[in-house]
This record gives sequence, C-alpha cells and structure tokens, in this order.
Amino acid sequence: MRIVTLMLVLLSVPVMASDAAVSEFRLDNGMQVIVKQDHRAPIAVTQVWYKVGSSYEPRGITGVSHVLEHMMFKGTETLGPNEFSRIISENGGEENAFTGRDYTAYFQTLAADRLKVAFELEADRMANLRLNADEFAKEIEVVKEERRLRTEDKPTSLTYEKFNAVAYRALPYRQPVIGWMSDLEQMTVDDLRQWYRRWYHPANATLVVVGDVDPGEIRRLANASFGKLEAGEVVPVKGAAEPEQLGTVRLRVKVPAKQPYLLMGYKVPTLSNAEKDWEPYALEVLAAVLDGGSSARLDRELVRGSRLAVSADAEYSAFKRLSGMLVFDAVPEDGHSVEEVEAALRAQVKRLREEPVSDAELERVIRQTVASKVYEKDSVFYQAMQIGLLETVGLDWRLADTYVDRLRSVTAGQLQQVARKYLADENLTVAVLDPQPMAGNVAANMDGGNADDVR
Repeated sequence: MRIVTLMLVLLSVPVMASDAAVSEFRLDNGMQVIVKQDHRAPIAVTQVWYKVGSSYEPRGITGVSHVLEHMMFKGTETLGPNEFSRIISENGGEENAFTGRDYTAYFQTLAADRLKVAFELEADRMANLRLNADEFAKEIEVVKEERRLRTEDKPTSLTYEKFNAVAYRALPYRQPVIGWMSDLEQMTVDDLRQWYRRWYHPANATLVVVGDVDPGEIRRLANASFGKLEAGEVVPVKGAAEPEQLGTVRLRVKVPAKQPYLLMGYKVPTLSNAEKDWEPYALEVLAAVLDGGSSARLDRELVRGSRLAVSADAEYSAFKRLSGMLVFDAVPEDGHSVEEVEAALRAQVKRLREEPVSDAELERVIRQTVASKVYEKDSVFYQAMQIGLLETVGLDWRLADTYVDRLRSVTAGQLQQVARKYLADENLTVAVLDPQPMAGNVAANMDGGNADDVR
C-alpha cells in the first residue's frame, strides 16, 4: 500500500505528465494512434492494444487469446523464434505483453530515438506472424503448465476461477483468461491462425506512445511501418447482459489448502453501462472507504481491530467492456471461522447502506484516492496503460482528464444510494474455500486470482 503522506503531498505538486499535450490521429488503414508528450526523460513507452481478449472467445477455444500472445514472440516470415525480444534487448529496451478479458497488449520501453525499431517489429508480427506447428506444440505445453502452477495448484486462485464461473451466468467474464484446461488440451494451431486473421490487423488496434517524442515524427514513423499494412475487417461483437439474479448464490470449493478463504461479489455497473454516469465513481470511492489503506474500514476494524481476519480487501474497476463486480476477499485469523468473517463483511455493507459516510471520512478517502491517481500518472507506462485501456474497452481516453474531478464530486448521499441499490443479498455470490488435508509436504500458496495474464 502506498504511503499516505506521500500521496497527500503529491496533491500539491504539479505533475507535468498529467498536463502534457495529447495528439490523436488515424492512419488510412484505420489504425488509431495516440501520442502523449512527456519530456522529463529521453525514453518512450510504445504499446499496441488489440480489441480482443478472453471475453471475445467462444466455448471450445477459451484461452486462445493468451496462447496467441505467447506465439507472437515465436517468429515471423523474416524473424526466428525469440528474435523480437533479442532485437529489443540489443537496442537497450524492455518488452513484454499481457492478455486480459477485454484486450491483448504488447509493449516496449526504450530510448525515444529507438522507436523506429519497435514500430517495425510490431508491424511485422501484426501482418506476418509465422504460426509454426512445432513451436505451437511446445508453447501450448508451457501454457498448460502455467495454468497448473498459477491456478490449479493455488487454492485461492482456483476458488477465484470457480467463483467467476458461477457469479457470471451469461457474461463471458465467467471464463478464465488462461482458458479451461480441457480447451487448451484440444486447441490446434489452426485455431490460432483463425483468431490471428480475425483480430490482428490495423483497424482493430490502437498504438499508444508516451514519452520524449514529437507527434509529427510519430506520425511519420507510424505511417512508414504500420501504414502499409492492409486494414482488415472489424468484426462487430454482439452485446451481452447478465440476467437478473434472484437470490444469493453460494459455492464451496474443497481442495487441499492451509487456510480457508472467502470471496463475496456484488454485481455492479461500470462506466460502459451504468444507468447514471456518477455511479461508477461512487462505487470506486465506496471501495476505497472499505479498502483504501490502513485507515480504511476493513483493515482498521476486521484486521487490526477485532483481529477476525489476516487480510480483508475490497476491489472494484470501472474500466471494463461489460458490467462487473465489487468483490470482497478475506482470510480468517486462526481461531475464527469463514462464517464470522462473512458476517463482519456483511455488517460493513449494512453500515454503508444505513449510515451516510461522515464528511471527514469522505474527504480523507477522496483525497487518498485522488492522490493515488496523481501518483500513477507520474509513470509514463501508466499513462500509456490508461489511454490504451480506456480506448480498447470502448471508452474515450479523455475520461482520464476528467476522472479525478468526477471522484472529487462524489457525495456521501451517492455512496449510500449505490450501496442500497447494488449491495443487496439478491445480487450476491459467495464462494468459500474449504481446506482439505494436504498430502505429504505439499504447500499451498495463498495467492489471489488475477484478471490479466502476463507472458
């Protein structure tokens, strides 16, 4: 958790990056390019975001977006496996990629005068990826092992996965980013070829560049590398909505583990689908009231106060393509049960529904939340992430410019309204990890589930 004092100080310090000029244009083939200048250091971050992730995947090929992300490093018609990474490294840069529910993104951080190298390499694999059957056969085993290590052998991650599969009835957020093992086992290189042809083209991509750059030069470089590629067809994606939930849903996961674990999730809107545009901002502040550092309610009252829980957290994200959840997770302290912790979390929810947050607490939480946003903007990588994420999930990158002001405008009455409207039992899913005896000296790593999967 970031130091509160530092965050508060940052509120009074001008952050050059947040006021930097942003340029936006499209290449003739439809590729969107967004450039933000930040001249504090002679470096730049370049990110290519594709509008495709696990929520786009049909049954039978779940995990294909993530597997394809792996294969994007395995060579093109002109480069051999891992040559991309070697060239970036030789030019003093760092690179990687990540897959989420709503996106797949590839990024490099390097000296600003080396951007041409990154652009040419990204354009090459956007159009000329070589999906070799032998390389795929090796890489799919890597992904399957990754799934075993990060999900199947981690009780909390496995619980999180099963929680999502039950909580979401219709939305594709119910399936894991890494895919179901049964789908990975039957996946073929032809599945990847079809997925690549469908989604990987300029008209379905956004290039984001942040750093010590000139927008005119970026336009020239982008046209020289990406501009010559064929546009491709943007495939419309049908909308999806969750059916009304008519009561609390419960599941119990029985696996070998050292500790019990609790997940509670209330279905809530995001910026993409909220009935009222202020609701997502109120939900973010509400989550911060509960879990915004050591002075927040969960840590103060459940962890340090009553010592019911080893940890207790609340999480919400407004930046999604579809609706989401406000999720609580907690690990009971020795001598206390999951049922006691659930009752304590429910009491916190009831308090939010029945008692307005005081002016002093609201001011403190908003200052902390705003400060964290200001602090994050001090990173060129985060600035690029924020722009790319907003655009890729169907929002406008300009939301980043108004986000802080919208948070500041949240009232205690609005917090109570969203709590009463969305934090209701009929809208709740509860998952409990019921630890079973562990054979031999097998150790369980209590690690929570992640929404994104990084290579």
